Amino acid sequence: MAIESEVLVIGGGLGGLTSALAAAREGADVRLVSYKQSTLRQASGLVDVLGYTPDGDGPLTDPYEAIPTLPAEHPYRKVGVQTVRDALSLFDDAVPTYEGEHTDTNALLPTHGGSIKPTARYPAGASAGLASDTRDTLLVGIEEMVDFDAPHVAAHLDATGVPFDVRGETIRFPGDLRADAKVTRYAKLLDTNSEVAVRGRMVPAREALAQRVNPLLEDEERVGFPAILGDDNPGAIRDALGDHLGVDVFEVPMGPPSLPGLRLEDALFSALDEAGASIETGNPVVDFEGDDRIEKVFIEKNGAKIPNSADQYVLATGGFVGKGVESDREGVYEPVFDCHIPHAADRYDWFEGELFGDHEFARYGVATDDDLRPLDASDDREFENLRAAGSVLGGYDFAAEKSGSGVSIATGYAAGQRAAQEAR
Repeated sequence: MAIESEVLVIGGGLGGLTSALAAAREGADVRLVSYKQSTLRQASGLVDVLGYTPDGDGPLTDPYEAIPTLPAEHPYRKVGVQTVRDALSLFDDAVPTYEGEHTDTNALLPTHGGSIKPTARYPAGASAGLASDTRDTLLVGIEEMVDFDAPHVAAHLDATGVPFDVRGETIRFPGDLRADAKVTRYAKLLDTNSEVAVRGRMVPAREALAQRVNPLLEDEERVGFPAILGDDNPGAIRDALGDHLGVDVFEVPMGPPSLPGLRLEDALFSALDEAGASIETGNPVVDFEGDDRIEKVFIEKNGAKIPNSADQYVLATGGFVGKGVESDREGVYEPVFDCHIPHAADRYDWFEGELFGDHEFARYGVATDDDLRPLDASDDREFENLRAAGSVLGGYDFAAEKSGSGVSIATGYAAGQRAAQEAR
C-alpha cells in the first residue's frame, strides 16, 4: 500500500523546503522526501534575489526593478515580480533571524574572498559588516582556518574602494583544537563557553578569544570574524565578544562547509515541522508510474521500492551539484521523471534566438510552462500534476546573476502554493 499525501515534494534543498512550507501553510497534507543532505550546508547562507543582469550589468540596486527585463524563459519571468515578493515574505516569516526585508534595495556584503556581494537577505550576524557602512574595520583570521586569510581579504576589500579603512590580522584560536578542526568545533566551543587554558589559567572561551583580539584593535569600530561564532545562539556570542572588545562584531559569510548555511537549513526544517509536514531523508526516488498524470513514485529503502502516492508533486532535486540534473556522453537529462532539458540543437528556439555567451552550460535545466509544469523528454506532453522548482530549472545562470537562492525560494513558493490549491 502506498504512503499517501496531498502534495509530495521531492528534494530537500532551498527550493524543496520552500515548496513544502508554502504547500503546508496553504493547508495541504505535505510530505517531503530527500535523498541527500541539503546543499544549503555548502552555501554561504546569503539569500540573493538578483545581483547582476544576464549581460553582466550590476551590481543591481533594485533587483525587482530588473526582473521584467529578463529573458522570457527566466524563472522569475514565469512566476512574476509579485510572487517573488510574496515568496520572500514567506521566508522572512519562517527565518526571523535574517535581515533585509525592510527595503527592496540589495545590501552589499563582504565575502571571505574579499569581494563585495549584492544580496537581498542576510543573517543578523552579518549586519554590522555591510560594505555601505563607513566605520573602520578589523578582520580577524584564525591560523588554523586557511580559507580565510584576513590580511588578504582586507587588501582585496580595500581595492574595491569600500568607504572605510580595513585591515586584517591573524590569531591562533584559544583552546586545544586540531589544525583541521571543522567549523562546528569552533562553534561548539563558543556555544558552551567552555574554559580553555591561557597562560596557565582557565578562561571561558569567549573571553579568551576577545583577549587575543583586543591588543590588535586600533581605532576600528567593528570587528569581523569568519562565520564560526556559534550555532545554538550566535547572537549571544556576538554580544559577549562585543562587550569584551567595546566594538560591534560581525561574521563574514564563508564557503563550504558553511555554518550560516547549516543554521538556515535548521531554521527551515523547524518551520516545516511546525507547519505539520512529514519529512523523510536518506532514500532516493528511483521510479514512477503514470502517463500524463503521475500516479505514484517509488522510494528505494533497504533494497525495496516503497510506493508513495499524492495528488500533486513538486520536483526540487537541484541542478548539477545536487544531481537533480545529470549528464553523460549522450547529453543532459533529468533522472527521476525524464523531464525535457533543451539541448544545443534547440537552444535558439528556447531562448528566442539568443546565444548564452560564456555560460551556456550553466543555463541547462528542466523546461516548463508558465505554471512550472515540465515537459517530458519527448517534448510533446506535460505531466499535469507535476511542477518543478529551484535549481533543477533551466533558463538562468545563478552563478553569474547571483540569483540562485531567490529563484529557489520564488519558484518553490509558487510550485508549492499552486500544488496545494489544486490538491485542496
